[in-house]
Amino acid sequence: MDHHANTRPATYRFHNGDKGPLPFAAAEYDARLAGLRAEMATEGLDACVLSSMHNIAYYSGFLYCSFGRPYALVVTATECVTISAGIDAGQPWRRCHGDNITYTDWTRNNLWHAVREVTGAGKAIGYEGDHLTLAQKSLLDSFLLPSATRDVAPATMRQRMLKSPAEIALIRHGAAVADIGGYALREAIRIGARELDVAMAGRDAMELEIAKRFPDAEYRDTWVWLQSGPNTDGAHNPVTARRLERGDILSLNCFPMISGYYTALERTLFLAEVDAASLAIWEANVATHELGLSLLRPGVSCAAVTQALNAFLAERDLLQYRTFGYGHSFGVLSHYYGREAGLELREDVETVLTPGMVVSMEPMLTIPEGQPGAGGYREHDILVITEDGAENITGYPYGPAFNVIG
Repeated sequence: MDHHANTRPATYRFHNGDKGPLPFAAAEYDARLAGLRAEMATEGLDACVLSSMHNIAYYSGFLYCSFGRPYALVVTATECVTISAGIDAGQPWRRCHGDNITYTDWTRNNLWHAVREVTGAGKAIGYEGDHLTLAQKSLLDSFLLPSATRDVAPATMRQRMLKSPAEIALIRHGAAVADIGGYALREAIRIGARELDVAMAGRDAMELEIAKRFPDAEYRDTWVWLQSGPNTDGAHNPVTARRLERGDILSLNCFPMISGYYTALERTLFLAEVDAASLAIWEANVATHELGLSLLRPGVSCAAVTQALNAFLAERDLLQYRTFGYGHSFGVLSHYYGREAGLELREDVETVLTPGMVVSMEPMLTIPEGQPGAGGYREHDILVITEDGAENITGYPYGPAFNVIG
């Protein structure tokens, strides 16, 4: 047993090295924090203790790697402090806007000692109800003894849904990188290649392009799903070692990650030839996609877009093959953290599209095995909602004319 453990510090500041370049200028983070502080003032909150990867990255620039440890960003009227684990040393300090406190492993729950150093006890605290676990909420209550607690997750999501010009510029880069990945995949697709081999070619091309465009960034989490045959039936099916065969339906999915910002390119392809039944389904999904692209404009609700596309597919007796919503928001989000569920093209989302939102159009039809045209068909473009319409920032072509390969 370590008899010195009780004399070791619960927290310390390890500001090792100089601050590194963040994805955005300091003024961008200050503007985001001003928006959060305005919400705090309205709600009568003294501090927010944010716990999610997406909100911590959004307000501070620091994207943590949890590995089973809790992290936090504490925002008060005057301070912005990331709270990180000792295992990360100085990296959180170098890559965050504001201050950083490191907590130690020597006793349990030292994160909450660090949070209390910033907030004090007995204050009105905002937290993320959709992220903070019951166990951590109990620790918040026992360490901070808050006078009140309020869920700020919906308010932060509303703020993240409206992108700044700087965010839109970064997302444009992401869409362009995804296009480059798409072309690299197209070149690698051939009979006998494994899904895995094709996917690696696209991922490598995108990572190299991200490093070229953002030489001062951190690189992580860019990935590709190249699916074939039955593996196309779901939108998130992992890559396998299945070898591609003549006549296969393929689903190309490129996902560059740039400093926590995710973008996507998704396309249906066929290898060498496409049968008549498959072509009919593919063309119907492309027609749905084109109708959807025409509907995305300011003043229209997510639900209204969804209902129009549902009617279009119902007329063609295809609605029963749709498996999920028609599109979603883009920003600080990923396959394993974050979501801006208030901006999703679903029946139950009444959000009205407004300039500065970024949303995909991605209809998908899945025809079960054993039926003519079996497989999953999906096209995916990213659109920026403008003052008078929407700008499509995806360049890689969709449809049979370009995507029957070989």
